[in-house]
Amino acid sequence: MKSNLKLLMILISVFVLSANIFADVKLPDVLGDSMVLQQKQIVPIWGTADVGETIVVSFQKQKLTAVADAKGKWRVDLKPLKAEFTSQSLIIEGKNKIELKNILVGEVWLVSGQSNMQWTLLQSNNGASEVAKANQPNIRLFNVSRMVGSKKRPGKMAEWAKCTPESVKEFSGAGYYFAVDLQEKLKVPIGVINSSWGGSQAEAWTPVEYLQSNPDLVATVERTKIWDEERPKVRKDYDEAIAKWKVDSEKQKAAGARPSPSPGVPDALRDYRVAASIYDGMIAPLMPFAIKGAVWYQGESNEARAEQYGILMPVMIRSWREKWGQGNFPFGIIQLPNYRQPKAEPVDEAWSFIREAQRRTALNTINTGLIVTIDIGEANDIHPKNKLDVGLRMSRWALKTAYKMKLTNSPVLKNYVIKGNKIQLTFDDVGAGLKIKKGDKLEEFAIAGEDKKFVWADAKIVGKNKVEVWSDKIQIPKAVRYAFNNNPRNQNLTNDSGLPASPFRTDNWDDPTKGKR
Repeated sequence: MKSNLKLLMILISVFVLSANIFADVKLPDVLGDSMVLQQKQIVPIWGTADVGETIVVSFQKQKLTAVADAKGKWRVDLKPLKAEFTSQSLIIEGKNKIELKNILVGEVWLVSGQSNMQWTLLQSNNGASEVAKANQPNIRLFNVSRMVGSKKRPGKMAEWAKCTPESVKEFSGAGYYFAVDLQEKLKVPIGVINSSWGGSQAEAWTPVEYLQSNPDLVATVERTKIWDEERPKVRKDYDEAIAKWKVDSEKQKAAGARPSPSPGVPDALRDYRVAASIYDGMIAPLMPFAIKGAVWYQGESNEARAEQYGILMPVMIRSWREKWGQGNFPFGIIQLPNYRQPKAEPVDEAWSFIREAQRRTALNTINTGLIVTIDIGEANDIHPKNKLDVGLRMSRWALKTAYKMKLTNSPVLKNYVIKGNKIQLTFDDVGAGLKIKKGDKLEEFAIAGEDKKFVWADAKIVGKNKVEVWSDKIQIPKAVRYAFNNNPRNQNLTNDSGLPASPFRTDNWDDPTKGKR
């Protein structure tokens, strides 16, 4: 009898305990202590609870109620808040109570992309000294974990943290400098969410249904099926190649030679290249956290499909905006920098066409802008260490676009007209007027006729916002390109901001990646 009673008590305890666990109000990882809430717009607070459970959310003078739906989901929307440096608590009460502490109200931005956005402050120029002085308590960082996002490790995708030398050293260098400049200019708390992954392709950041619905993008989904089928063999072959490389490397070291590079990881073994994979794990869980906007630094890994990238980018941006439910929030695109060795003549190279896809996306997608970096890359390194200027240009773009400050950014081609043997270009964002930054004449302009063969051209500023381009070798010009090589030698068109004009082309001729999907 005693043993049966004891067993009954144990079963009742287990039942009560499991019921309480199931009934607990739970929050997404992005809602936590030390976060920054976005000012001046609706702020969603959401989570899960027992079906039908009543949830009460209290913040400042607001007290809102929600009931968990048939799937156990609930949400309330705080009315627009004012910026606040004083730490506050947010209370969520259901069958349990959660108190989120040390919360500020200010501006929140998402920074995302591949390795150049992931590149840490510690890895950047003067990294150690910059990290050591990075005590910014009114800047809060949320550094999304790639291991949790890809489900390789359990736990929280990130935790909000005050910006300190410890929390910032593994944070995006560009994202950090962006936050510091915004905080200095806006005088409000700044929250930055960094969700980036080196080597990733844009399709991995895009919801699968958006890829499947576009004939030019569906191949990115179909590749996943191919990789699934070939993965066992690819894994076996790769493991054998690595084993052989290790043996050969030891022999090379013993002979005093430099070991050969290790075999590259095949795409079938790179889960971060699977269509929608990063979106599912590192973007969707952030929604619908209130943000002011996003800045995107990616494209390097899509170089081989530059033409397709011009189709993919607008789709990805649209998908994020529609899924987030915050309208057409500001979206900044960092145009890829100069890279590889300069060429003596105008050439068609895929890297340049990625930059062009970024420019056209920025021009043709509402509330989307271009951040030009054509002068701060490195010929021999795809990861330029100067993240300070990248961050400052991100901030300058945001201050002008999102906060309507009277600033001048990089000149961007607006339109063109052919006049006899010359082509006249008109630019936007010229400030006090177009200028030559280095030297006494404009360089890096190329012109072509009907044969589509580009030659270097003469160019002259002929008005506040106009440039004329011509070549004695071409009497009937059809198209102009500017700074269109991978690494232009002297891209010197600017304005009073000193920022470089964006590379561009006026033609729609086939690029070297045409048809590649």
